[in-house]
Amino acid sequence: MNKFLYLLCVLTLAAPVWLVADDKPVQVRPKHAPAQQASPAPEEIKSKPADETTPFAIKNKSSFNVDPAARSPFWPIGFKPTARVAAGGVDSDQGEVPPGAFLLSSITIDERGHFAIINGKTMREGQTFGLQIGTQIYQVSVKRIEDGKVVLGRHDIEIVVPLRRK
Repeated sequence: MNKFLYLLCVLTLAAPVWLVADDKPVQVRPKHAPAQQASPAPEEIKSKPADETTPFAIKNKSSFNVDPAARSPFWPIGFKPTARVAAGGVDSDQGEVPPGAFLLSSITIDERGHFAIINGKTMREGQTFGLQIGTQIYQVSVKRIEDGKVVLGRHDIEIVVPLRRK
């Protein structure tokens, strides 16, 4: 019985060593010496990038081009993008800006000034900002901030945006 337990302990301890020994990579020696290998033609060396490791050439690269006015296929079904405040850019004189393009979420009226959060950005009276709708950028200015609404101006048109209440 002691010999059986001794053999079982030895096999238990030796098994991991045998398993690790099987995982070591096998070294393979080349059949030809390096001097006997055929060298590539000079044109092949110039045409291949230095970091290329694949033995094949890509014939057609895939690409994905979408018209800027088209709906993005990555948006969820029924999603409608809202206009966003642009950092700057060229003013588009074409078309009018709909009042639904603005989301007025908060108004602060203080003795230091009047502030409003329009499309997620803090604005104050007299401030001009760019509103991007699709590929068009419209320059809009904040004329007045009143209790419950903001009056925006674009050229000589006034746009009244009411506060969104839940």
